[in-house]
Amino acid sequence: MPRGKVRAWGPSVAVDASPVGARVSGCTVEFVPTRDTTSIVRVLEARAAEAVARARRFGRPVLASVTVPLEGEVDVAAATFASRRADERWFVWEQPDRDGFAIGALGAAVTVDAVPGRNRFAQAAQMCSDVFRDAVRGEDIDAPATGPIWVGGFSFYADGCSAPEWSSFTATGLALPHLSIARSGSATHATLNVMCREGDDPRRLAARAAGRLGALSTDPLPLVDPDPAGGYEIASVRPPEDFERAVDEGARLVRAGAVEKLVLAREVRVSAARPFNPGAVFGALRAAYPSCYCFCAGTPEAAFIGASPELLVRRAGSVLSTVALAGSTRRSADPAVDDHLGERLLHSGKDREEHAIVVDTIERSLAPLSVWVTPAEEPALVKVANIQHLATPVRAQLAQPRSVVDLVGALHPTSAVGGEPWAKAEPLVRELEQMDRGWYAAPVGWMDSFEDGEFCVALRCGLLAGRVAHCFAGGGVVGESQPDAELAETEVKLMALLPALTGS
Repeated sequence: MPRGKVRAWGPSVAVDASPVGARVSGCTVEFVPTRDTTSIVRVLEARAAEAVARARRFGRPVLASVTVPLEGEVDVAAATFASRRADERWFVWEQPDRDGFAIGALGAAVTVDAVPGRNRFAQAAQMCSDVFRDAVRGEDIDAPATGPIWVGGFSFYADGCSAPEWSSFTATGLALPHLSIARSGSATHATLNVMCREGDDPRRLAARAAGRLGALSTDPLPLVDPDPAGGYEIASVRPPEDFERAVDEGARLVRAGAVEKLVLAREVRVSAARPFNPGAVFGALRAAYPSCYCFCAGTPEAAFIGASPELLVRRAGSVLSTVALAGSTRRSADPAVDDHLGERLLHSGKDREEHAIVVDTIERSLAPLSVWVTPAEEPALVKVANIQHLATPVRAQLAQPRSVVDLVGALHPTSAVGGEPWAKAEPLVRELEQMDRGWYAAPVGWMDSFEDGEFCVALRCGLLAGRVAHCFAGGGVVGESQPDAELAETEVKLMALLPALTGS
């Protein structure tokens, strides 16, 4: 079978085995709500045996999984960073202000990372769905991201990740982990996944998987060293004047009617004497931006990390949510000045024009898929530690079932990070930026077995590769845009990440 090709597998069937009090081969297995590996092995072995039988019957691998509750307070991100292996993928997603919601994922039982071309989202959605068909798993638990899930992201461009620093990432990079942990409120669950093939030994598969859970580390996240030997060197990849010239040309193209809007970004590199520690950087971002989508997608060679304020899409059954986020200004420690800056942003003609374009493109993208699409009547201010944005929540009801990955494909890229219309804007953005965005400004998130989930737009982010951090920031360009103001906006946005890298 060619790499990246997965056939439809038929209807999904679950054995009579639930996470607690699971019934296996006529006897009841009592799960203790902790990492009781003996009980876990017995249930997972039974499910793996059934999956092996189905794999033999269908001639293809079949997923077996088990979900168990974990005792006590679990720092999901810390456990993931401390337990990751040097040779595997890993993923962390957390929004602390949202009832402590967090996901951690270790390893990859299955990957979807070889889908080429512009139809990659639909192909990836189908491939993910195919893996869940015929899966052998227990009863569903009513908690977000519990059970087998897909985690990861996509490149901004369909042909992205061509630059050397992005070599360990792919244009489509989703993984079903060996082990995932999900926390919501006071409840934490772990899910073990094994892909079973004809001839596999169910006992060995189950024991190996359960051993991974038993080996989870509880070490806390490390801290960023504020005064490392050798210090840091920060440099713009292209001269700032080049970015200003690109903005000036972009604004001219908008005034000439070539496009309605362009979004242009720049890259700044931070070099250190020692390799960056992704766990320390994540901890700093989580503490500074508890309302944001704090994420880290890691490979053996690099880690893509950030704290994004922008939701691309969240699906819960037939209802989807997204947010139009465009138009920004700085914060101030003086409450009166901060309020004044926010009011000025709310009444800025340039920013309101840029924002309205984003709301309109989201509505037009969702209209063909929905019974109704409802944006808020007026934008509101969203304030994070160092910046405030114009934001308009948008909700819609789907006309037909579509997975969250399908919806990602319908919305990406919004004009908040690309341009309008995108077909005309794309070649202009590529020419003016002259860089490979990789996963910057692209979708990052997760999807569960119901095809619900959420993806953010990867902003306020950077790629950590050894001793070098590649940091990205951009801004929307319309006819009234001023090059110096747009450059200053990118500096404000870069300051969301730079302190987390340097401890300053």
